[in-house]
This record gives sequence, structure tokens and C-alpha cells, in this order.
Amino acid sequence: MKTGLIMTAAWLAMASTPLAAAQLYQWKDADGRTVFSDQPPPTPVKNVQQRNFRDSVIETGEPYALLTARAKFPVTLYISACGPLCDQARQLLDERGIPYRNKDLIASEDARKELQKLTGKLNVPVLMVGSEQIEGFQAGQWHAALDRAGYPKTAMPSRPPMPVLAPAPQPKVAPEAKPAP
Repeated sequence: MKTGLIMTAAWLAMASTPLAAAQLYQWKDADGRTVFSDQPPPTPVKNVQQRNFRDSVIETGEPYALLTARAKFPVTLYISACGPLCDQARQLLDERGIPYRNKDLIASEDARKELQKLTGKLNVPVLMVGSEQIEGFQAGQWHAALDRAGYPKTAMPSRPPMPVLAPAPQPKVAPEAKPAP
């Protein structure tokens, strides 16, 4: 029972400190009990273990919320050179730090076919959040869809994620002409 309380107290101490500099100390007291604290132990204590904790980031460098949202609800942005609307669409995703697949209708015939199949038209921008489709740029609708999917409301301050770009279309190579004999 006491060990559970100590673990809970240690977790609370760790959770209440700023994430960038959280430290936790572990040692055994005079009675042999394991002690966890965010404060260094008394001087005579030996065999102290010190742990440093950072942001809640998985090895990929992404916060857990972003990692899980991206796995369950990948984001795809269909755009072209549509001017301010497409610029605002990209800006919204970048400001929130949303990794997304960028599908440009001008650069890719496959993107045009895909969008035509999805919406029946070639109007852009179109945002896909998982299977949810939003045609046209309306910031409120886009934020709501991203919120429902569990995406963070702002980018990580230290390193905003770069957009996940669609593979570049492969150039078509014309067959070489054989010289006449």
C-alpha cells in the first residue's frame, strides 16, 4: 500500500515539474524502503539513481497525441495553384504542426484522378482527415475535423514537423530511336 502511495507521489512530483527539466531521484532509506522524489536525497544516502525526463515524445520526436492521430487519421491536402485559399490551407496545417500528404493537381495526374473519384469534381482545396472529407477552405471546419481526430492545436515549439510530401511523379522516358541501317 505504501509503495503504491510512494509511486503515486513520485509520479505527481514528476508531472508537476516543467517537462523540459523534470528530474526524479530514487534511493533506499534507512529502513530499506525505496524512495522516489524530485528533490535530491539527504547527504548520507548512497546508491542514488537520478533520471531526467523530457517532453512526452516517442523516439520519432513527435508528441504521442500527434503520433496516434497521424496513425488513425492521416491528413491529405489536395491543392493546386488556387491562390490565397490554398496558401491559407497550407498555413493552417503548418501552424498546427500537422504532418500531411500534399497532392498537387497540377503536378500529378494521379492526384487529379484520385480527387475526381473522391469528390466527383476537381475543386480545391480539399482536406482529408482519415476518411472525413472537407471541400473548400473554411478554417473553423478544418480545425474541428483536426480536433476530432486528436491532433494537437499547436506545433511543437522546438521543431515543427515538415509536411509529408507525395512522391514526385516519375518522368516518362521516351524509347530511344534506333538508327536506320
